[in-house]
Amino acid sequence: MRHTLPIAPQFYVTAPQPCPYLEGRMERKLFTALQGDGADQLNNSLSQQGFRRSQNVLYRPSCADCAACLSARIEVAAFEPKKNQKRTRRRNRHLQRRATSPWATDEQYDLFRTYLDARHADGGMADMDVFEFAAMIEETPIRSRVVEYTDTETGALTAVSLTDVLDDGLSMVYSFYDPDQPQNSLGTYMILDHIEIAREAGLPYVYLGYWVPGSPKMGYKAKFSGLEVYLRGTWHKVADPSTFRAETHPLSTEPIAEQVANIHLPDRRASRG
Repeated sequence: MRHTLPIAPQFYVTAPQPCPYLEGRMERKLFTALQGDGADQLNNSLSQQGFRRSQNVLYRPSCADCAACLSARIEVAAFEPKKNQKRTRRRNRHLQRRATSPWATDEQYDLFRTYLDARHADGGMADMDVFEFAAMIEETPIRSRVVEYTDTETGALTAVSLTDVLDDGLSMVYSFYDPDQPQNSLGTYMILDHIEIAREAGLPYVYLGYWVPGSPKMGYKAKFSGLEVYLRGTWHKVADPSTFRAETHPLSTEPIAEQVANIHLPDRRASRG
């Protein structure tokens, strides 16, 4: 089904499929193409409204009777590392960060496959081959970087994040790492390091994707101070994650047409100067 605003872009809705986060629920996504001269402006604007990027598509959960998925970001100025997060940084002092253009390598793919086989063998990306992986990394119409973390002692590639650079922050599109180092909390470390990158660049936010209250897969995101979630059209500070509940009531979501009508698009005339 197609839904159109007075000006481009056009928005579509995916067919329902089983939710990967809440058992017995069905997920549906609202999405639009990310292309043309206004791709950067559109990505910036929609990211601030809870959308995420996957290659040349921007999407946001739009389930028929559930609003459990909340877009999450960290306010850099409000972040204060906890004791265990400080220990995580110290444990990974042997890693060297390198940010490059979005170009896929065999070494990245080998690490990606090792990570998927150990952590997400039954997930939606489990069958991704090297060409699909390259497309995930390289098909980006906006300003993106591959942030690699290499072990200075062994020279081994240990962790990777595909990261978009937004006007107001960094968006961690997809991350993967060596699953045989659980003691190093590499996923947490990459988020901590991205907070530092954003701080150094003067960017106020680090976008983490979606947080689902009550979902063990997403619980790590609630452990960061300075967390904000996008809820009912605005960003809310999360002082106490336990006060948030997954909204699964049949009336918890607006009709698709109303959702689309409430999306704010960038003024392309203004961006042209």
